[in-house]
Amino acid sequence: MPKTEIRFLCQNCGYDSPRWLGKCPGCGEWNTFAEEKVVQAKKPKSPLAKEPACKPSAITEIRFSEEERSSTSISELDRVLGGGVVSGSVVLVAGEPGIGKSTIMLQIAEALSGGGSKVLYVSGEESLKQLRLRAGRLGTLSKNLNVVPETDLFQIESSIKSVSPGFVIIDSIQTVSRGDLPSAPGSVSQVRECASYLVSIAKSTGTTIFIVGHVTKEGSIAGPRVLEHMVDTVLYFEGERHKQFRILRGVKNRFGSTNEIGIFEMTESGLKEVKNPSEIFLSERPESVSGSVITAALEGTRPILVEVQALVSPTTLQIPRRTVTGLDYNRASITIAVLERRAGLKLGAKDIYINVAGGVKISEPASDLPLAVSIASCNRDVPVKSDTMIVGEIGLGGEIRAVNHIVPRVKEAAKLGFRRALIPSGNSKEASRIKGIDIVLVSGIAEALKLAL
Repeated sequence: MPKTEIRFLCQNCGYDSPRWLGKCPGCGEWNTFAEEKVVQAKKPKSPLAKEPACKPSAITEIRFSEEERSSTSISELDRVLGGGVVSGSVVLVAGEPGIGKSTIMLQIAEALSGGGSKVLYVSGEESLKQLRLRAGRLGTLSKNLNVVPETDLFQIESSIKSVSPGFVIIDSIQTVSRGDLPSAPGSVSQVRECASYLVSIAKSTGTTIFIVGHVTKEGSIAGPRVLEHMVDTVLYFEGERHKQFRILRGVKNRFGSTNEIGIFEMTESGLKEVKNPSEIFLSERPESVSGSVITAALEGTRPILVEVQALVSPTTLQIPRRTVTGLDYNRASITIAVLERRAGLKLGAKDIYINVAGGVKISEPASDLPLAVSIASCNRDVPVKSDTMIVGEIGLGGEIRAVNHIVPRVKEAAKLGFRRALIPSGNSKEASRIKGIDIVLVSGIAEALKLAL
């Protein structure tokens, strides 16, 4: 008879403990342990199989072409997925509540079913009438789109067998549960076991499964960390609920790059692709205002022009305030220190507020120089010319270091009407081939500030 054991699992990271703990040793969160019954079945002693179910094959004999990917007809999504959906793959889409996960899933279902493929949309959070109402508002009414409100895993498997779809959407994994497990839906064991069962279905039948996942207040995917390891692709849906832009970012992809992003705009009729994000992000840029600098950030293979803003003001506090949004806080602190030491700016008694307009997040070193110029511009109250694009990395010695992929960055600026590009002198060889824009080469922070301001 199977032995039942009482265990305590952290509902944030899945840490297993034989007793209740106030603070989780794994993630450091408080009061996250919940009691769960674990059934330990005896491992059967199975003899060695006479013949393997799947014979080993030479990797050179396996045939696969990029044409076997299925396009979702949503170019921004295909870009993040690496060119389309691979059959039999499992894609996890996570994001904050209200960010638009269910909206984009219904639009993906419509796009895939419009191509003639059967799609099964499994909703554990909405009834059939609620789904029909939302689908009517989004215009996603297709005969090949089948919907079912179900939370039982084995009933979902039965629906998959009866419909035989090419694509399945589970919305969401936190509502799905197995009846043979005593724990509640959304618990660590339920999420882990249900996801593992769905992965096995996808691999054995060749069905592509999209799984919607919730996130915790820290922004990580709710449930055990092993959930991200089991699936083939992990996509994060980012953006502020009160702004219209949404960014779909790939953080894991077994079939493509993890540096690509897709940009969408939230409208009354759903999410719409943003074909030219640079033009959108610069549309509300103020004219002749100090502290505003345009830079070319590279997201995967796509250059995007964004506005880096800085506000410098005298402080009334004993310790000056440093607020950074959209950039790495540590790199911003280093840039401020270099400005004080190598450029002679007096910033020790001033508050500094830094922001990247549009809700975009930049993590590359190429944003150092535009950040430094924006801080110096606001500190001196001298605006940068509106037709100037600035990019470059700053070293601790005040030197301006070369950045990668300078050609597509400058070409994107030239395409949008910029006449001047301030770039590192180390990129002079590549930049010499670019026409239609004046290239200004800089090698030090003091020289860069003089030419920019």
